[in-house]
Amino acid sequence: MSKVSPVLLDEQLCFSIYSASKKFNHFYQSALAPFGLTYPQYIALLVLWEDAPLTVHQLGDRLELDSGTLTPLLKRLEKQGWVERVRSRTDERQVLIHLTDMAAAKRDEVYTRIGQCQSLLGMSDDEINIMMTELVTVKQQLDDVSNQRKIAKEVDKRI
Repeated sequence: MSKVSPVLLDEQLCFSIYSASKKFNHFYQSALAPFGLTYPQYIALLVLWEDAPLTVHQLGDRLELDSGTLTPLLKRLEKQGWVERVRSRTDERQVLIHLTDMAAAKRDEVYTRIGQCQSLLGMSDDEINIMMTELVTVKQQLDDVSNQRKIAKEVDKRI
């Protein structure tokens, strides 16, 4: 008989985060439908509204997405009129992402709609802040574990 006590699905932190993430994506997808945006497109626009223009690399770093995932997303945003992709004049290898006038004009409307979604959750600002702090801690701990594994692999290669 096994001495390992199984951890049931509903007791798994990873499943709770995964399930909540899926539900958030679906929830926001409905809210973003009038704008023709997907959730990944929305978060790309959020970063651009904060810091545009950015290179594809800078945007990918901020969103933790590789260029293979980000490039098709940006092409669709460009086709829909939200962004323009422009080759850098100083370094032809870099593509800068600029917001269009349409994106600037619709920003407040998108923010208002998403703000209404957050109100529907029924969570206070304090509850949201606590949750975000806890999730940032989990993310940082996962990054630390991942970095430790990378270091261990590198050390193993050298030995």
